[in-house]
Amino acid sequence: MKPNPTAPRLRRIAGLLSGILLLTRAVAAEDPLPSWNETESKRAIVGFVENVTTAASPDFVAEPERIAVFDNDGTLWAEQPAYFQLLFMADRVKALASQHADWNKREPFASLLRGDMQAVNAAGDKALMEMMAATHAGLTTDEFQRAVVDWISTARHPASGRPYTEMVYQPMLELLAYFRANGFKTFIVSGGGIEFMRPWVERVYGIPPDQVVGSTGKLKFDMRAGAPVLRKLPEIELVNDGEGKPVGIQTHIGRRPIAAFGNSDGDLEMLQWVTFGIRHRFGLIVHHDDEARECL
Repeated sequence: MKPNPTAPRLRRIAGLLSGILLLTRAVAAEDPLPSWNETESKRAIVGFVENVTTAASPDFVAEPERIAVFDNDGTLWAEQPAYFQLLFMADRVKALASQHADWNKREPFASLLRGDMQAVNAAGDKALMEMMAATHAGLTTDEFQRAVVDWISTARHPASGRPYTEMVYQPMLELLAYFRANGFKTFIVSGGGIEFMRPWVERVYGIPPDQVVGSTGKLKFDMRAGAPVLRKLPEIELVNDGEGKPVGIQTHIGRRPIAAFGNSDGDLEMLQWVTFGIRHRFGLIVHHDDEARECL
């Protein structure tokens, strides 16, 4: 058989293509935040993490002090057309309406039953807390957890038709993974209810339930059918929003975080609390584009 004169050239081309592929993979692997735009914000995040995790750096922070906190609604997952917990409460109100005839004339229940979410949002936090108390109170913590899990498993976003737990921002999932890979504990610090978030956050974000700080209702120990239970009361213990966020952080975490991420004025006090006065601190207001693929 005659030798193929083109074989050495083909082998060289194959070797070159293989080398290019390996180089491309290496470059991609070096970018911990591939979904982020190449902006000053991204460079600042990477620079901050490198500074606080490099032992020779003057800004080095030991692992026990590496705590990063993240708002949830609008930061880790979407918040349109309304807060997802509000949509959960809306479904609870509809399910319980037959037991409460007065809700047809009583706000914000009446607006909600008409489907007027704009009016419900305009009613403010006090009305939302009233609705939360009416739909959550009386349940044991186990019963409420089952209600949340059932809803999360079956409910669909009205615009996308996808489960709410898929309405999360890929850039933020990358950010959570990047911080954890560098020795950080990542906490959710949200205005949402702590008992609403705990059943699903570990599966979606990799954040265990004991690393969730949220709005908290009062609980009461009871015996029910000979078994000990914790029953949800209608009173609110902490509204974990605005000025409540630093209070929630101190109450639940007990250490001041060194990084914070939020998306609204409800996160201002948290960002102030986290970033004030010390060099190795980081805070960022996150903005997501309309397709929820990139962080700006």
